[in-house]
Parts: sequence; structure tokens; C-alpha cells
Amino acid sequence: MTAPTESGKAEVVAVSKDGDHRFSKSVVDEVVLVEGWGVDGDAHAGTTVQHRSRVARDPSQPNLRQVHLIHSELFAEVAEVGFRVQPGQLGENVTTLGIDLLSLPTGALLHLGDDACVRVTGLRNPCQQINGFEPGLLREVLGRAEDGSVERKGGVMAVVVTGGTVRGGDRIRVELPTGQKQPLAPV
Repeated sequence: MTAPTESGKAEVVAVSKDGDHRFSKSVVDEVVLVEGWGVDGDAHAGTTVQHRSRVARDPSQPNLRQVHLIHSELFAEVAEVGFRVQPGQLGENVTTLGIDLLSLPTGALLHLGDDACVRVTGLRNPCQQINGFEPGLLREVLGRAEDGSVERKGGVMAVVVTGGTVRGGDRIRVELPTGQKQPLAPV
């Protein structure tokens, strides 16, 4: 991302959760990540898929979308074309600053705060619900790259590797996987 924090370190801007299946999540002081489960008290936590459309297709699929992270730099980008978006409003659990989430490889580990760690599983695939939140916003988070490929800017999905409490202001440390890096794909 082009907007690092003042210290040049990646950090958590805000954390959010919602116990119901709503598009936006409420910003809270802290979230507790539970290993293999997700955000304690969030509707999308669980070992198997929790997103309604995925449950309808096959409820036994593993949940690769336990935690949704989005970069706050996206909010500034869409503000340039007239959209006002705040943390939690696009359904993310962790809003970040100073880290290019979209360029991470599959399997990258994000150490959040003192104890928690998540493994990046793939890209969020922005859906029509984004236009329900703000008409026209979908075209800003799901577009075409210069080479014609689909560009998904709606953040990344992850699973909890190590539980812990995460708060706004916590540092983020990235640990890249060894070996050949696999680019992120929608999950």
C-alpha cells in the first residue's frame, strides 16, 4: 500500500464483529480470535462454511472465511470517487493500515497484536450486497486490471491459526510462506 503508518509499520485500525448475518459489522474495542473457529461471537465463525450462499451449496465445506481483513487504504481510494466507507461497514472483522493485503500469497501468516495469528486463505469475492450498502460501490471494489483480468479489492479471508485478543492499534507482522508463492484466488 502507498500509505504506511507514521512509524512505517503495519497495524490494526479497527476490529468489528456481528452475531447476526448482516452485511456490515459493528466496530468494537476488541475481538477474540479462537483457533480453528474465527472471531468469537461473529456469525461467520465456525469450522464449516457459515456464509449463507455457501451453506446452501454444501454446508460441510471447511470454513476458509473465518476472518475477513480489509485495508483501510481502500476507503481513501473509493472516497476519491465519492464513497464514504468506515471500518466494519464492508463486513470485515479486521481493518488494516500499511500492508498490501491483496498482494500477499496464499498461506501468508499475519501476526495480530501479541498473540493472535491468522493464515490468509484467499481473496474476498465482492458481491452485489456491496451495492445494497452503497449503490455503485461494487464497480469500485470489483473491476478490471489493465491486462483485462478481474481485480478484486474487497480484502482477504483467513483462518485462525493461534487465538488471541486483537484491538485497534495492534501491530501486524507478516510471515511469508516458504517455497513457491501461490497468488491469492477467491474463496
